[in-house]
Amino acid sequence: MNRIVCLALMLLLALVVFPSRGWPAAESGEALVLVLENDIFHNTDRHYTNGLQLSWISGGATAAPAWAVEISRLVPWFPAGSEIHHGYAFGQSIFTASDITIEQPAPDERPYAGWLYGSVGLGVESGRRLDLLALAVGMVGPASLAEQTQKFVHQLIGSPEPRGWDTQLGNEPGLIASYQRSWRGLATSTLAGRQLDFTPHLGAVLGNVYTYSRAGLTLRYGPRLPDDYGPPRIQPGLPGAGDFSPVADFSWYFFAALEGRVVARNIFLDGNTFKNSRSVSKKPLVGDLQFGVVIDWQKWRLNYAHVMRSKEFRGQDEHDNFGVVNISFKF
Repeated sequence: MNRIVCLALMLLLALVVFPSRGWPAAESGEALVLVLENDIFHNTDRHYTNGLQLSWISGGATAAPAWAVEISRLVPWFPAGSEIHHGYAFGQSIFTASDITIEQPAPDERPYAGWLYGSVGLGVESGRRLDLLALAVGMVGPASLAEQTQKFVHQLIGSPEPRGWDTQLGNEPGLIASYQRSWRGLATSTLAGRQLDFTPHLGAVLGNVYTYSRAGLTLRYGPRLPDDYGPPRIQPGLPGAGDFSPVADFSWYFFAALEGRVVARNIFLDGNTFKNSRSVSKKPLVGDLQFGVVIDWQKWRLNYAHVMRSKEFRGQDEHDNFGVVNISFKF
């Protein structure tokens, strides 16, 4: 792990020393986006331990389907005449107690749980503002296949067997509706001959899986900042957008972001909605701090971010850390 960190630091230093030669390409097509979030990057295996999401996002040259156009017209605060994007995603998230080798975790430990879902999203972009509306449906509990996924991966890589899955949350259908607005480059400046901008965002999420409001700010710094809103994350997480502009050669930028959430509902802490299950007393205020780098090479985009999440429930010993890897391809 230390070797990986050293290599990453050397790469970041090289990016600072050698300027980018990349310029946006003329076309912007559809994008496939793979997001992996895992605490193995911080050498831990607890709480939010893994998230995997694959999504497809339409490009600027893709005609929006009728349903996307109709919804954009029905939402009164969506600006008329804006570029409409739509996308579909499929993913799984896994949550465990702090010690996965114990069959019966203590009552104040975070419950074992999984979330398997599909989602559809609509994005309306008007130059420097992005409105995102999304709906996700899925299953919490054994039907999420989180137990099988974690045990298979741990057996494959030789990690300890997670033994507490008999205590996981019960099966429950999940529904999440979310909306967020971001203002790209609301404030811009230059530093050491490179560009610097700030993108604030506001939003809300409603459902039996998550219900919370959110607000935050993203900072980007690089030789020539592309017209995007930062890399995507898995919910709950800082917003971004999977769409990006291909470059002719090579480009990069650093980013840092901060988000605060007022949480009314988190099924992975509160427990099942309509049946008895394990639960812990959640904290109503949760914050994420992340920082990382985005690398663009022709039609490929790669980014890594380190995330620090504040304590989510009472009795939690310390805040959580995990890494995010994002691989995107334009076609």
